[in-house]
This record gives sequence, structure tokens and C-alpha cells, in this order.
Amino acid sequence: MTDIHPGQRVAVLADAQNLYHSAQSLYSRNVDYSSLLEKAVQDRTLVRAISYVIRADSPEEETFFEALQDIGFETKIKDIKTFGDGSKKADWDVGMSLDAVTLADHVDVVVLCTGDGDFARLCSHLRHEGVRVEVMAFESSTAEELVEATDTFLDLGGREDTFLL
Repeated sequence: MTDIHPGQRVAVLADAQNLYHSAQSLYSRNVDYSSLLEKAVQDRTLVRAISYVIRADSPEEETFFEALQDIGFETKIKDIKTFGDGSKKADWDVGMSLDAVTLADHVDVVVLCTGDGDFARLCSHLRHEGVRVEVMAFESSTAEELVEATDTFLDLGGREDTFLL
């Protein structure tokens, strides 16, 4: 696999729920998405930056969605589903995976910002297709199989000053 170089075209896919819950449970802080995007792209060419978010009707979330857009993320929003038994569910695993596979023909690198082990198979597929896969997440809450499936893993927790607000 190739190393990082300036000519690479990059897609950044951020699982906002996963990052939010990890940052909150580990540090009681929020993710600095501006720093996240800057480090994900480095000196390469950004093709697309997509943040996958869940609308749960909390007062500050629209402000957060707008802030993501101001930083340069396209936001994909899914409403949380509440079931008859009161349980709630919303995740973007399939949507993120489909976007990554679709973008693979147009980029050299896919940067996944998530610690969700469900994406390990996606990483293997993308790498088989010749796409470099980089993962940025909090190592202590990242599935081992995801770390093993990537070309590069960056632990956001190792650089709290950079990646946390």
C-alpha cells in the first residue's frame, strides 16, 4: 500500500454518534471536527467529507449540524427511531459503507472516523480494491478488528489537545 503523499484524493467519512459517545464517555468533552478534518486530509486533496449524524431532537443539535457544514462536512441526517418497547435505534453503518464503496472509484484514500468494529470488513474490501484506508478514533473504545484492518490508525485520545474541545 502507498504512503501518504500530496497527490492523493481523500474522502473523509465521520460517524458522529460513535465519536460523540466515545469523547463523552472517555473525556466528557466534544470532538474538534475542524482539527479532525484538517488532520484527515493533511496536504492532500479533499474530494468529499461526510458526517453521519442522528437527529434526536436535542436543542443544540441543529447548531452542531450547521457547525459541521461550516467546517466543510456534508451532513447526512437520520432521525432516531423509537420502537414500541421504548428502545431507540439509529445508525449509519450501511449508509457509510455504501458511500465508501461508491467513493472508492474516485479517491485514493478513505479516512473512516469511527471506532465501530462493524467497519472492519469494509476496510478489508476497500484495501482489496486498492484504496488506502485510514481510521481515526479513540483507541480505548475502538474495536481491535478495525485497527487491524486499516493501513493506518490514529488514536485521537493520544492527542487530546488537538482533537477535543
